[in-house]
Amino acid sequence: MKAADRAQLAMMLEVCAYPKPGNVDRCHDYPETRLEHFLASVICARPALEEAESGKGRIGEIIRHAIRDTNCHSGGNTHFGAFILIIPLVYGKNIPGALDAIARTDTSDAVAFYKAFAMTSVRMNATDELDVNDPHTLTLIRDRDMTLLDVMQHSAARDMVAREWVTGFPLTRRGADLLHQTGAGRQSIVTMFMTLLATEPDTFIIKKHGENTATRTMAAAREVLEGKRSIEDFDEECIRNDINPGSIADITIAAIYIALGEGWSWDS
Repeated sequence: MKAADRAQLAMMLEVCAYPKPGNVDRCHDYPETRLEHFLASVICARPALEEAESGKGRIGEIIRHAIRDTNCHSGGNTHFGAFILIIPLVYGKNIPGALDAIARTDTSDAVAFYKAFAMTSVRMNATDELDVNDPHTLTLIRDRDMTLLDVMQHSAARDMVAREWVTGFPLTRRGADLLHQTGAGRQSIVTMFMTLLATEPDTFIIKKHGENTATRTMAAAREVLEGKRSIEDFDEECIRNDINPGSIADITIAAIYIALGEGWSWDS
């Protein structure tokens, strides 16, 4: 299976796995974003994934192309964080290769990334110096000669997806290991997702609701894993309170991609 095939399969398997508390899956949608929107993005991402698989071009531009091509529906951005992870992994074929490609990013990659960022409705910290909504940000990036890795280092303290670039994809690696440990098929994806959610404060939740909500969500996920409450009850609570662990979902996609390349079976 080609790297682009595995990436699309990982994106599809993540959104179709259920229940994943708080996130869109085959059992429930959001008012403005449905399962079909995610699946449409999976299909429309193919040209960018093939571009990444070729190992040619610039990572920042390929991320921009992925966002451009998946802005094809009214469901909003579905995979921005996932593309930040999956594009270098497909480009480099694996984690070591991705880290080598990331180390070779330059200012043009950073500029392209910010142009991609501007196409989304992803939240930023209100005090972020590199605010995508500030027209002077691109000038600042160029003046400082910042690479895309520099941009991720700037964001790493507040964003767990950016942190993966800086720290060597440890949660992606852990997620893939959990898939191997828990077996094949859909349930292993749910178990992996819940395990990461129980141990890592989701930074998308933090941006949207604050650190206390992220901490309570972790505690609730642990209760599910310990058998103290049902996953269905936890899911209903997250949906009711608009709590969606989007960053864990992005890392789940990257972890599935790595596990598939190592022989993990999704259809057993």
